[in-house]
Amino acid sequence: MTIDEILTKINDSGSDSIFAGLYGEDQDVISRQRVRYSKAVEAFSVLFPEDKEGISIFSAPGRTEICGNHTDHQRGRVLAAAVDLDTIAVVSFRKEHVIRICSEGYPHIEVNIDALSAVPEEKGTTAALVRGMVSRFTDLGINVSGFDAYITSSVLSGSGLSSSAAFEMLIGKIIDCHDNHGGTGAAEIAKFGQYAENVYFGKACGLMDQMVSSVGGFVEIDFADADSSKIDVHQCDLDKLGFSLIITDTKGSHADLSDEYSAIPEEMRSVARFFGKDVLREVDENEFFSRISELKKDSQINDRAILRSAHFFSENARVKRAASALDKGNIRGFLDQVNASGESSERLLQNLFCTSRPKAQEIPLALMLSRKILGEEGACRVHGGGFAGTIQAFVPKTKEAEYVRTLESVYGQGSCHILHIRPCGSIKVF
Repeated sequence: MTIDEILTKINDSGSDSIFAGLYGEDQDVISRQRVRYSKAVEAFSVLFPEDKEGISIFSAPGRTEICGNHTDHQRGRVLAAAVDLDTIAVVSFRKEHVIRICSEGYPHIEVNIDALSAVPEEKGTTAALVRGMVSRFTDLGINVSGFDAYITSSVLSGSGLSSSAAFEMLIGKIIDCHDNHGGTGAAEIAKFGQYAENVYFGKACGLMDQMVSSVGGFVEIDFADADSSKIDVHQCDLDKLGFSLIITDTKGSHADLSDEYSAIPEEMRSVARFFGKDVLREVDENEFFSRISELKKDSQINDRAILRSAHFFSENARVKRAASALDKGNIRGFLDQVNASGESSERLLQNLFCTSRPKAQEIPLALMLSRKILGEEGACRVHGGGFAGTIQAFVPKTKEAEYVRTLESVYGQGSCHILHIRPCGSIKVF
């Protein structure tokens, strides 16, 4: 489509169902999305004026982790969902083997896709993620085209909603649709994203974020088989159950947290190695608990590693209970599992604040306020990787206004985000 054609498509009432499928049926929300998409197309036309035809728009969602905190990298289980905050890209393809990206609020980047080896100087950059994604497609024998893209996101960086995974899945969907006729598959593209983040970007993440952003919906993922993750879809209409899902950005600093994140899988694996295994999923839980005295004496294993491993075993079982409660419509049973997950993350996993900045405890403070408001109703827990960032709360609609008012009085207006579950993952929208 041309610029004019895609603008007409965006503003045509026939596109209501497309926007409703991504963002819900509220007409005010759909209108805001139309404005957002139109502004993105107009920005693209200014930044890349030579690209007049073949314009497409892609979208990839952020995700919220419901249960299974830091279990995916040990091939455990997670319960998570795609949300209606997303990253969108206006794209036009080009003959040159160069990908040019301008993301709103970030420097323009240009990646030569004829050179796909990891570049040490690029670690921690967007260019590294792009190069890593392209490399996995070319490994499959796919000839990747160059393209220009303007990207804008409502998945705030550092929000715990995984803006990086949304970006990776966006790039993956763009390449897959244009260069492989959409044949790669959502699960495989998710693996490409993990590879790009691990090898090219330099962050030892698991696979959950990418999988949920790529697949979409409210899903339970079992990573026991490293080559073929099991995915089960569950139904949950929070509105009908009388609850709102609220993510609060506690505005903590994310500077220098890579070591904190990396230490969790490293410490868990040190315990797995004691038992001659690669990951904790391969370790017998009963044997783990019966041999803690031996673990304590091992010079390669610290106390925190033992506690974090205990978290893995309890959390992995908790995911099944939470998913089962959802299927039965047992909202109280589900919320009990969410609360238990939060308590385990606090006491055993210990990812609520950064040990190098012990006086900055935004997440524990937000959880204290949440529990005071919720009492015996609802549930709350740390959200995402932890140490800084966001908390998650399931709030009775009768307390929604009080909850938002209280949390935003501490963390600032706009810090609370009321989310809705998005039924689809990364897609070509137009």
